Amino acid sequence: MFPLTKPPATVCLLRLSAIGDTCHVVPLLRSVQRAWPAARITWVIGKVEAKLMRLIPEVEFITVDKRSGLGALRELRAAMRGRSFDLLLHLQLALRASLVASCIPAPIKLGFDRARARELQWLFTNARIAPREREHVLDSFLGFATAVGVRDTVIDWNVPLPSAARAYADRLIPDDQPTLVISPCSSHRLRNWSVAGYAAVAEHAVRKHGMRVILVGGPSTLERETGAAIARVVSVPIIDQIGADTLPELLALLARATALLSPDSGPAHMATMVGTPVLGLYAATNPARSGPYHSRQWCVDRYDAAARQFLRRPAAELAWSRKIELPGVMDLITADAVCAKLDQLLAWWPEADLK
Repeated sequence: MFPLTKPPATVCLLRLSAIGDTCHVVPLLRSVQRAWPAARITWVIGKVEAKLMRLIPEVEFITVDKRSGLGALRELRAAMRGRSFDLLLHLQLALRASLVASCIPAPIKLGFDRARARELQWLFTNARIAPREREHVLDSFLGFATAVGVRDTVIDWNVPLPSAARAYADRLIPDDQPTLVISPCSSHRLRNWSVAGYAAVAEHAVRKHGMRVILVGGPSTLERETGAAIARVVSVPIIDQIGADTLPELLALLARATALLSPDSGPAHMATMVGTPVLGLYAATNPARSGPYHSRQWCVDRYDAAARQFLRRPAAELAWSRKIELPGVMDLITADAVCAKLDQLLAWWPEADLK
């Protein structure tokens, strides 16, 4: 079956969520586009994630409302009636995604190798990528390109930013003053750091480095309350934009920023897409597997310490995808350690390149 004897005319990518993982898919997409420029590419994706990824031109997006349950499957079957793809790349290890895959007609349905094909993904595919161990999520997606014969993979995003989104970013960062964007919340509460920690880093950024500090995030109650709490306790001026932007506007703002401070969450990978370094906060999850791809050296990595303290084993003995989402785990990250990473990043980052 592989490598393919000729380029496929139609390719379907299946990755519904989450924001960060869809960001990891884009280099695979770009590699396929470069290898097969005539191929028509369709991406079956979640509705929220599509709000960001629709910025990519020359790709058809078919959205799935994950909250609609069986109704979403019926809608997808209707959308697929009379269609077929030469190749389906099934990129998600979730039974819900595999049920979606069952609605997509394709003679070749490529999934993960048997060892990684959790939640019965192997039942919904008829071809598998080569086995690999302990690699970053983005690299695991590039394994799909290698499997189908795309030899020259690229770590490239090149997502165009709309003029309105650029204008939004320019209003908030109108000059060359270094700017630290803080995205304090993940959708997984136990990955989130403390209000006091964020406030301490914001004060350090302003007082030592003369930085502008902007808080960003979605409109959820948790995010709004976290932003308000940081604003109440911090003793330096900050700009609270939580809930005030769209995903394209946030991407443009991250492109203008000097650095992002964030736990393991979608904005960390959005910043990576636009070349902005990320101070990642990692104790509940493993930055070697899911950290910001080009900024793992700037992560405050307490994952091994968390494994030893909470699970009584070193991280090297844990399953590669193991999360340590337990109360108190993020308290292993100290404000001093984060401030020191910020100092190192700003000392290393060429002054001419500061955004």
